[in-house]
Parts: sequence; C-alpha cells; structure tokens
Amino acid sequence: MPDILDVPTDRRPTAQPETHTGRFLIISVVAALGGFLFGFDTSVINGTVGALQTQFAASSWALGLAVSSALIGSAIGAFSAGHIADRYGRTRTMIIASGLFIISALGSGLAFSLWDLSIWRLVGGLGVGAASVVAPAYIAEIAPAHLRGRLASLQQLAIVVGIFMALLGDFAIARAAGSASNPGWFGITAWRWMFFSGLPPAILYGLGALFIPESPRYLVANGREQEALKVLRDIEGDTAPSKVVEIRRSVRSDHTPHLADLKGGRFGLLPIVWIGIVLAILQQFVGINVIFYYSSVLWQAVGFSEQNSLLITVITSVTNILTTLVAIAFVDKIGRKPLLIIGSLGMALTLGLMAYLFGTAPLDPSGKPVLQGAAGTTALIAANLYVVFFGFSWGPVVWVLLGEMFPNRIRALALSIAAMAQWMANFLVSATFPSLQAIGLGWAYGLYAAAAVFSLFFAVRFIKETKGRELESM
Repeated sequence: MPDILDVPTDRRPTAQPETHTGRFLIISVVAALGGFLFGFDTSVINGTVGALQTQFAASSWALGLAVSSALIGSAIGAFSAGHIADRYGRTRTMIIASGLFIISALGSGLAFSLWDLSIWRLVGGLGVGAASVVAPAYIAEIAPAHLRGRLASLQQLAIVVGIFMALLGDFAIARAAGSASNPGWFGITAWRWMFFSGLPPAILYGLGALFIPESPRYLVANGREQEALKVLRDIEGDTAPSKVVEIRRSVRSDHTPHLADLKGGRFGLLPIVWIGIVLAILQQFVGINVIFYYSSVLWQAVGFSEQNSLLITVITSVTNILTTLVAIAFVDKIGRKPLLIIGSLGMALTLGLMAYLFGTAPLDPSGKPVLQGAAGTTALIAANLYVVFFGFSWGPVVWVLLGEMFPNRIRALALSIAAMAQWMANFLVSATFPSLQAIGLGWAYGLYAAAAVFSLFFAVRFIKETKGRELESM
C-alpha cells in the first residue's frame, strides 16, 4: 500500500504566494468537512441520552454501549481508510464516508430499539473513522511545511465546530419540544430529530468532495501525471512541473508497508510507533469526550435543568472552538511540544479540582452528588477551563503530530494503527463512564486527572519537536 501521507520531497522552505496559500486553505477547509461530521456524529447523541434511557428502559451498561458503538466503527474505519484511499482515491473515500454518515443519520432517527440504534451508530462510526484519517492525510499531501501545522489543525477546528453545531441543534430541538422525550415537528419525538439533523452536513460533505481536486500524490502514484500537473498548477503555479518530478521520485522510492515493518525494539514495535499509539490513547484517557457525550446528563445530575444543562454544554463547545483557534495561531510558531506540556499541566489541575468537588459533595436521597452554592459555580468554571487547556493542546496537536511524526516508509500504516488505538481508547472511556458515574464522579474525574499527570511526563520525556520540518526528514 503506497504511503498516503507523503508530500513532495523539496526540503527548502520556500514562501508561497498569497493566492496559493488561499488555494491551500480552501481545499483544506473542504477536506476538513469530514472533521465537522466527525464531531457532529459523535456528539449529537449527547442531547438524546436521557430520552433514550427513558424510552428504552436502558441499563447503564446498555446505554454506554449505544453511546460508544460509533467508536467501534470508527476504529474499524480508521484502520481501513489508508487502503481504501490508496485504491479508490482520497476524494472518493470522502464520498464513501459521506454515504455512511447519511445512512447512520436516517437509521438512528428511525431506530426502534437500543440495539438497532447501536448498529446505525456503528455505521456512522465507519464514516467517522475514515474521515479522521483521510482528511489529515489529504491535507498533509498538499500543505507546505511552513503551513502544515495550521492547515492540519483545521481538522480539529472542524471537529469542534461539528460538536458545537450538534449540541446547539440538540438544545434548540429540545427547547422547541419542551424536552428530548416530547413530540416535535409532525409528531416525531424530539430525540429522533436530533439524529435527523445530521443529514444536511452529510450531504454537503459528499457534494464538497465532488468539487475538490484529487490528491496529486495519488494521481502520480496511479500514472495520471497530466491530471496531477493540472491540479498542481492551480496550487503551486510555475513550480508545478518540478513538483511532479519530486512526487514521482518519492513514489518510486516508496516501499509497500506491512505490519512486519513496525516490529522492533524491546516491546515488539518500533519506539516511534509506540509513541504514536500512547499519544493517541492519552488524548482520550484524559476524559475529554465525557464532557461532550455525557455533559447534559452530568449537569442534570448535580441540579441543573435539562435545558440549562444543554445550554452549558453549548457554551463549553464554543470555548472549545475559541481555544482551537489559539492552537492554529501558535502551533507553527511556538511548536507542538510546548503546547502539549502547558495543556497537560492545566488539565491535571482542573481535573483534580473537579475530582475533589464531586468526591466531597453531599449526596441526595438517590445517591447523586449535589453541588451547592460556590461548589457548583467552581465546578462549572473548572470544567470549562479544562476544555480550554485541552482545546489548544492535546486536541489539535495530537492530530498534527500523528500526521507528520512517522517516517515515510511506515507513515500510512503507523497512522492507521495509532488512529485505531485512539478510537478504541475513546470507546473504553465512553463505555465505562456510566458505570464510573454510578460508583462516584469523584473517582471518574480522579482517573482522568491521573491520566493528565502521566501525559505531562510523556510529553516531556518522549515527544520531539516537529515544527517546520519536512515530512521526509522525520
């Protein structure tokens, strides 16, 4: 399988004309629409959790499976995406992902049980996993080194905007109906409309993929150099012919990677592969998706109304968007590693505070913690500060690093393995939270705080700076 993350091998940092930079930006934004659906599809279930538990009389275990089933599909989709993109092309893979999103939105909205809902969510997860790999791969293939961090961060920006739109839609639909469990337009239950709201962006993603050019790297690898030259003229201008030569040279020197190429070191895999896997897992073990999958139920559990809980979640998602813009502004200036270190420190402190507040809160007759007075306000501030620290560091920077840290000969395969590990960790955290919540929210946030402390040690000890380096020099 050719390496889908290779870019031309010119090591000289040349300035790009403003028109070319704008062209890079437009193409990258369209590609990152997959990230929007990534965030939207995985977060739209937030507003439906309470209604689903009531309507289907779901246990904590069954509810956790339904919420996290999309993540199983995401792991499969991420692992398969490299092969599909190399065989059928990057833009066709985006169209396939769009179709999976459409099927999932329809099926989830029409679900008649928690079990078939889990299946439809898994189908959507296949699209999420494919989009999570093909979008950064496509962007990396067209982005010059001095812009790569910012353009790759558009993927994370699209993810958090997708989360925001999903949560805003959930809030609006629940408010219009009075509750997610109430009938909405045409007598259809509000939670079903929440799932149906994923149809417009899924269709838009498919249409957008029809209008962006295929990756020049893919075209050259498949003997379509004239088409590649045409695409590169629009992006690179007069340097397009030399870029085609460089890509051809890179293709000819490529080695089709196999799992055996990842083996080595004392623990069975090359150290750089383990670093990528642990980096991806830690992004999830700090518990960020608990905030976006379960926060409406979480805030209800400590005394907020359903509508106020959804509103708080919307505000949190806006915070996530703003901090991702901070990452885009600084990732190519101060570097990847400093952002990770600062983020880990902040997450450890805020998660530790939340663990203390929830762990020491008095319990109501049903056994749920009650945050009274200043404790409730402090927990709300701490939760949003936690999102701030994650949003400019481990959220976008992990995706940037996974797209650029591996050597050319193993990059596609190693990225797929790391992305699969990320989705499996996401599934583990999401599926276990309802049970951890039943044990005690203090314990849950304590575990996430411990992961944040370890992430600080890991970033300091094992992460090397990649700012400004060409992919071929990794």
